[in-house]
Amino acid sequence: MNVLLVSQCNKNALKETRRILDQFAERRGERTWQTPITLEGLNTLRKLLRKTARKNTAVACHWIRGHDHSELMWVVGDAKRFNVQGATPTNTTRRNILRSEDENDWHSGQHIHLLASMAAMFHDLGKASQAFQDRLHGRLEGRNLYRHEWVSLRLLQAFVGQDDDASWLARLEQPTAEDDDCWLERLIRDGVDEKASESAPFNELPPLAAAIGWLIVSHHRLPALPAFDEAGAQKWVGARANLNTGSLPELPQAITAAWNERVTPSDAEDATSYWHFPHGLPVTEESWRKRSQRLARQLQRLRIEPAPLESPYVMHLARLSLMLADHHYSGLTDQGRLSGQWSRKLYANTASYHGKRQLSQPLIEHLIGVTRSVGEITHHLPSVEAALPRIARHKGFKARSRDARFRWQDKAFDMAVGLRDTSYKQGFFGVNMASTGCGKTIANGRILYALNNPETGARFTIALGLRTLTLQTGQAYRERLGLGNDDLAIRVGGAASRTLFEHQQFENQQRNYGGSDSRAELLDEQTHVHFEGHVGEHPVLSKAVADPHAQALINAPVVVCTVDHLMPATESLRGGHQISPMLRLMSGDLVLDEPDDFDIDDLPALTRLVHWTGMLGSRVLLSSATLPPSLVRGLYDAYRSGRAEYQQHRGMPGEPVNPVCAWFDEHGCTNSNCEGGEAFEAAHHEFARRRANRLGKQAPARRGRIVSLSASNAHPDTIHPAVAETLLREALSLHEQHHSTDPHSGKRVSFGLMRMANIEPLVAVAQAFYRSEIPEGYQVHLCVYHSQYPLLLRSRLEARLDNALDRRDENAVFDIPDIRSRLDLNEAPDQLFLVLGSPVTEVGRDHDYDWAIVEPSSMRSIIQLAGRVRRHRPGEVDAANMALLDANVKQLKRERPAFNHPGFETEQRWRLAQHRLETLLRTGEVDHIDSRPRLLPVESLEPTQRLVDLEHARLASLMVEGGMPAAGQRRRRRRGEPEQTELGAYLFYRVSGVTLGAVPMQQQPFREDNEADSEFVLLPDETEENFGFWRSDRQVSEERLVPVETELDRLPDEAIDNPRVTPWNEPDYLAALAEQAEAMGVGIERCAHRFGRIRLKTNRAPQGWHFHPALGLVRKK
Repeated sequence: MNVLLVSQCNKNALKETRRILDQFAERRGERTWQTPITLEGLNTLRKLLRKTARKNTAVACHWIRGHDHSELMWVVGDAKRFNVQGATPTNTTRRNILRSEDENDWHSGQHIHLLASMAAMFHDLGKASQAFQDRLHGRLEGRNLYRHEWVSLRLLQAFVGQDDDASWLARLEQPTAEDDDCWLERLIRDGVDEKASESAPFNELPPLAAAIGWLIVSHHRLPALPAFDEAGAQKWVGARANLNTGSLPELPQAITAAWNERVTPSDAEDATSYWHFPHGLPVTEESWRKRSQRLARQLQRLRIEPAPLESPYVMHLARLSLMLADHHYSGLTDQGRLSGQWSRKLYANTASYHGKRQLSQPLIEHLIGVTRSVGEITHHLPSVEAALPRIARHKGFKARSRDARFRWQDKAFDMAVGLRDTSYKQGFFGVNMASTGCGKTIANGRILYALNNPETGARFTIALGLRTLTLQTGQAYRERLGLGNDDLAIRVGGAASRTLFEHQQFENQQRNYGGSDSRAELLDEQTHVHFEGHVGEHPVLSKAVADPHAQALINAPVVVCTVDHLMPATESLRGGHQISPMLRLMSGDLVLDEPDDFDIDDLPALTRLVHWTGMLGSRVLLSSATLPPSLVRGLYDAYRSGRAEYQQHRGMPGEPVNPVCAWFDEHGCTNSNCEGGEAFEAAHHEFARRRANRLGKQAPARRGRIVSLSASNAHPDTIHPAVAETLLREALSLHEQHHSTDPHSGKRVSFGLMRMANIEPLVAVAQAFYRSEIPEGYQVHLCVYHSQYPLLLRSRLEARLDNALDRRDENAVFDIPDIRSRLDLNEAPDQLFLVLGSPVTEVGRDHDYDWAIVEPSSMRSIIQLAGRVRRHRPGEVDAANMALLDANVKQLKRERPAFNHPGFETEQRWRLAQHRLETLLRTGEVDHIDSRPRLLPVESLEPTQRLVDLEHARLASLMVEGGMPAAGQRRRRRRGEPEQTELGAYLFYRVSGVTLGAVPMQQQPFREDNEADSEFVLLPDETEENFGFWRSDRQVSEERLVPVETELDRLPDEAIDNPRVTPWNEPDYLAALAEQAEAMGVGIERCAHRFGRIRLKTNRAPQGWHFHPALGLVRKK
């Protein structure tokens, strides 16, 4: 390719870019270079330019496509020196001709600035206490009785007294000697003064002071409702407290010291030092007074309506600004700090100098420095989005689909283009329900790209629930759209799992592709412009991206991540964790992929995330073929509520809140401006009805039949062999009807999935399977698949399945070396490749099985699993290819409830009257298995009688205000006991003031897991012929390995010894480890340290674990 490089750099940046460009290209002028270059070479050049870029750097690269045509490829540095085509201005002027500041729609920007700035002046006043100064000097250790932010709030309360806002601001502007004394004279001291328990600060503070007080008390972590154990002692801050809708606290009035720190009984003498100020307060310092007087004057002139605490948008952006400023300034040691003659009697923090902790910032300097940083941040918040990198004029996103299956995407793209301007003004809530195999993954990116201006570029985030699916989605965007590391960031949390995934991808490419010629053909379709932005010089972003993890999340135009990376925006008690995901949501749109796959207990947190996205002004697109209507309605209500808050402060206040809503599937697309939940529900129902009708007319690709399952008694030793016997019988029957013929040997081969609900019975059934008598002429290759494998074994297992179960070319599987060798080594004419798997098989894997057997948990899991049967091979089947066991293992054990963990049944509120599928499923739900039962509930739900009705009823009760009431309460309430009303997911945006505390996160946490776990590692011994079991104990950054060999029971190879049942996964851990180490060019011990790890719940297995590489780890009993 032939490129032209143009430099608009100044000063030293011009010298540096000339030095780099001269190595790659010939000059065509003082600031112009031209050269033929490969794409790889051009990427190297760009990386070098980015590495040395500074604020005066500006280099544009143009691809010369012909005699009269060129295209801008990228700009490194200051993109403002070029227009969107890469042209430079003929002339420049400093006159304010465009008046771009008039386009600033931040109506509440000044409110945010002044509230955060005034809070910054007060936020650490509590550090002047004797207790805090003793702690800095090393004279006090242990947990605080009262945190410094609570003391700071009490000091604000003392100064304000009984005044209204106008009065205390006037006194702050012109303080008297009496005002200077009132800080300490009127101070209410918790733990010392009896009246403190009756004087909650927010009950007495006027509106403006209350807003500032909340910023003060929350600038490290949100106030959390105190929870108490059975003995009456307060639990850790943030623990779950028993609440119902009738006992929700009123915020912020209910906040006391116990919301900020765990309060334990103590003597007044112990608490006194927290309220004693031997060196006074810095409020009498001249520098503090001058700045506080100026802020007080500005606040007096400002009219804030409604009260600030009633506006989550204002309060949380002010909190973000204060947290970021505090975090940034506290980290400064020398460079960047304010200079001045500061009083050194009081200090704010310590820092490490040459390995020793020393006093760092004087308190007065810290207060003024943080206030100044707040001013910089709030002033530049409106320009955050424009300063971030974007991806523009991407031909891959715009290209028309050549495959007929994907042409629906073109219609979706075109409709999104037509909605571009409206969605910017009104917001956008989209629903993509295209069927499996129709290209939803790429379509989602195309839709959001179309909604953005193609000249200025797009930014969006794709959030998923599973690591494996996240890695696959990221890989799809890399390969199909040619997005590099600068354009696309993949965030999954586990570096080791990502390394193994990328290694497997590389090996697959080496096997499947001979060179780069095929990639060259796609280059024309994938070219695009990457606008660098100016993150390094931006006052907000330069502070936020100091952490490399934050930088990766914020910078990239396209982010594919597990949803955990965004959840801290609403779920984090500690403030610093919120900054990066909030900036990401503020600056880019959001795709929620497969939101219905999340556990029902996680949906409230997902609702909070969608609400937050709407409040920060971004668009939302849901993507799943099996979205139930109550979930969609609940998320829409959350988004619309957030968008209403955004519109009040950024858009057109007073205008109707009617986000543009759009629906997409492979049959077409439609849109509507929905002014409320009922209008949206009607439009969604109509779309779902049309979709269900079309699905019902399609030839069935998955047919089911119910299979009887029974055991002579409820003992596990009886149940597990009975289940194994039933699975084997049904597997042979399904193989007979749905096998393929190996073109090389003529053998009959099928690939089947046997899904079980829980790992322990799964492994027990697998052992019974290995003991089973297989009929002559049959060979079974058994893969036991669940989450409790060391990372290396699970990764290799999944890579093996990914390779074998890609059936787009139906006969390609017979040429895979692993499958070929197994077929050739076994003479049996019938070969069954069976996966006995946990619910991890249902989602996140692009696998195609010939048939499946299902132990039922929910209608959702049955439908999800059906999506793995003939996934890549559309077409009608005549005979049933899915066998549904009539009961599950819990039912055979006579456990109640039986359809839970996983499932929707609960102990009390949501119980089924029967637990046999014969009565729980309707006829049409078995004969033709597809997503229709999830898309459209029946008119009259029977949640105690029907499995799918239970799901719809629970979702309606949780997600929609005024939705379905609980199915019934089994336990009688004791006399005087209040009725327990379930807290809905809408709590977060319907209840006034609830965002001012951590109550929603405490009551409905995301992926709640209070069980202790530990990380273990399997390490080879010195001979490398055996391995040991070690527990990893991490202390700060150092790791200590503790041998725990007695906790591991190694199952002998005899446990899987059956000549007609051979393991299809790795039977030898050390052999797999040696092979991986050699492939990656590392030592076997280093490989084991990184990839031989697994996290296990220690309290679930007091006796330890059984282990075999072919079976995984399972607890001893």
